[in-house]
Amino acid sequence: MTSPVQIEKITSRQNAWYKELRDWSYSSGLHKDKQKIWLEGDHLCEAARLKGFRFDTVVFRDDCQHDLITSWSHVDSKFLQVSASVMAGLSSLNSSPMMAAVACLPTKPAFNPHICTVVLDQLQDPGNAGSIIRSTAAFGFKQMLTTPHSVGLWTHKVVRAAMGAHFALNIIENISIEEIQSTPLSVVLTSSHHGIFLDELVTNQKLPTPIAWIFGHEGRGHSSQWADKHCQTIRIKQTGGEESLNVAAAAAICLHASATQRD
Repeated sequence: MTSPVQIEKITSRQNAWYKELRDWSYSSGLHKDKQKIWLEGDHLCEAARLKGFRFDTVVFRDDCQHDLITSWSHVDSKFLQVSASVMAGLSSLNSSPMMAAVACLPTKPAFNPHICTVVLDQLQDPGNAGSIIRSTAAFGFKQMLTTPHSVGLWTHKVVRAAMGAHFALNIIENISIEEIQSTPLSVVLTSSHHGIFLDELVTNQKLPTPIAWIFGHEGRGHSSQWADKHCQTIRIKQTGGEESLNVAAAAAICLHASATQRD
């Protein structure tokens, strides 16, 4: 197969490049210097490319469509081509993708205290984090923060669960609760047990703005460090009589409410 780009072919799992890339795929997916990430699949790679991410290495399976390689020909990167079996050794997916890449993260954005923001407060589950990232992007928020001890948002499982939504957001990790509360943001905590009902706030157009929605740990909820005098607590009315919403579902409802009021 011919291609307009210079591609190094890897056929053995003993190859030095294979061993280096395998270290990526079997790690959390985030390089130790936290400036590069491992992406699997053409959807994630393309989403990052469209947002202007730079690429260190791009890897294609040798049975992928010629057009896929051609579409990446203008990207300044090292290109590798591997067999399906070698890609299977690199991939953490059940079915090995047609391409993968090592992408360079952009410079860490500055925390903007004047725009509506989503905060993950010690949230741990990668699937929940990915789902909330998708909802954050879908409902027009541009900034996501995490407090210390939250799941890493650029790790494999979170990136896969978010399906490319990372690349629509400014993501800033490990921001202290004190710093968030010192800003003009109106902090709104979510709770299953107490607080104003969300539907009442929406009906009366009383959701504050700019808002910081806080979504806490799956088991114990938000941190006790949030000072009540700086926060408002809301809950979602569950007319079925069961407290059955997980944090990702609750976040989608809350963020949709903000989008509805804003629109």
